[in-house]
Amino acid sequence: MLTAYTSDEIRAAERALMERLPDGELMRRAASGLAVACARALPRVYGARVVLLVGSGDNGGDTLYAGALLARRGARVEAVLAGSRTHRGGLDDLRRAGGRILDLRADAHGAAAGDDDRAAGPAGAAGPDAGSEAAELIRRADLVMDGLVGIGGAGALREPYAALARLTADAPGVVVAVDVPSGVDASTGEVEGDTVRAHLTVTFGAVKAGLLIDPGASRVGTLHPVDIGLGPHLPDPAVVALTAPDVADLLPRPGPESDKYRRGVVGVVAGSDRFTGAAVLAVGGAVRAGAGLVRFASAEEPVRQVRARWPEAVTTVISPEEGVGNVGRVQAWVVGPGMGTGDDAHAIAGSVLAGDVPVLLDADGLTLAARDPSLLRRDAPTLITPHAGELGRLLNVPPARIEARRLYYARRAAAELGVTVLLKGSTTLVAEEGGPVRVNLTGTPWLATGGTGDVLAGIAGALLAAGRSCRDAGSCAAFLHGFSARTAAGTGSGEAPIAALDVALELPAAIRAITAGTWTGPGAGSRLPD
Repeated sequence: MLTAYTSDEIRAAERALMERLPDGELMRRAASGLAVACARALPRVYGARVVLLVGSGDNGGDTLYAGALLARRGARVEAVLAGSRTHRGGLDDLRRAGGRILDLRADAHGAAAGDDDRAAGPAGAAGPDAGSEAAELIRRADLVMDGLVGIGGAGALREPYAALARLTADAPGVVVAVDVPSGVDASTGEVEGDTVRAHLTVTFGAVKAGLLIDPGASRVGTLHPVDIGLGPHLPDPAVVALTAPDVADLLPRPGPESDKYRRGVVGVVAGSDRFTGAAVLAVGGAVRAGAGLVRFASAEEPVRQVRARWPEAVTTVISPEEGVGNVGRVQAWVVGPGMGTGDDAHAIAGSVLAGDVPVLLDADGLTLAARDPSLLRRDAPTLITPHAGELGRLLNVPPARIEARRLYYARRAAAELGVTVLLKGSTTLVAEEGGPVRVNLTGTPWLATGGTGDVLAGIAGALLAAGRSCRDAGSCAAFLHGFSARTAAGTGSGEAPIAALDVALELPAAIRAITAGTWTGPGAGSRLPD
């Protein structure tokens, strides 16, 4: 399991470790790991042009020391000093290694900096052309190291940091973020204004939560953690991500005495005479994810469509008056995809939610709950699977605000609504009160097509019926859903568009790869190294 932490948790662990180490040892460990990662990102180190963007904090010190190590291996290293102060030891080490210095601080403050901040070397003095010289250095660099702002940064970047971040967007070389891309909140993934978009982020000690959660995660590139010895000093994590072995351990597997009822019976209420596709896809997700039996209940036309596509499902035509009373016994329900939002749909959803088995509420079911919050007031486990717009209606918050602060609102919804929340999106989050938030990293942009959410609902419903908790069912379903989509799209070997049904059809192969331990992809998703 990949664990991730807030900035405060990382700082506390660093303080505890530094009390046991010689002065400067922690920074030397970080700089060594950073230099090794940068060297691997270059075709060759000798003769490579490396530009360091250096801020005021320890992050800038890590960058300077790493730059000195690369300079000693023959790289041409030039440091752009942008902060109000510079780490003295790191700056001296870079000078001794032959690095060159460009000081932007006179431009930023309108006067030359004090003695401690003065630049030295052939490119040392700041002047009116320093900004354009920095742009030229970045344009010619083989590698740019972003050491402007570390894990303590919050809010929008100020000048000259913001201008330098914008320049990296057009850099032809490899952009490497030091610990966290500047402009990304390391604890939450929130972003305000300009940011560095890295190809590689080298993070120290432990993964920061904001590196896994969008919008910040989209700036990370490949994530490369460097162990500096923080492990024994870290608390329980605030955010975790399941890896393939974790999912393999959680997935239900039939034994010699299994039958269809023991494997889990899931009821699906989806579709309507107007929207039949959602029913077919939700049932398909449940069938292909391994449900022992799927009982499908809806209006006549979606029942006919499901019978034709999934003959394994037991189907029942229901009415608003009778609800799901005659469908038969189930161990979990999936309610909502394509069922409509009128009075009839409300009556049927209410009949399901009045029961005592776990319920997954999705799509139109969430719209009904936003209009009538009493639907969610139940004692049995409830998993909701909204996108940002649906969660916004439940919380009366604009969707754009949800997207900007995904971690905050997922946690808030779980606490206020008393349910487990699977917030869909570019990084799916699973939150419930009292535990760490789980983030899924296996998705692909090809999932942004109609009907894939219906398949996800069916997968999670099958896992709920098999006895998995809402949190385990939601997080495993998201993992399988993303992995199946990546496989169907051919991600990594020439990509192609996919349809929602492709995701369902790929599920057995995905489960086989995960449970057999033959998945050779990244440990927890596309952003992590093998």
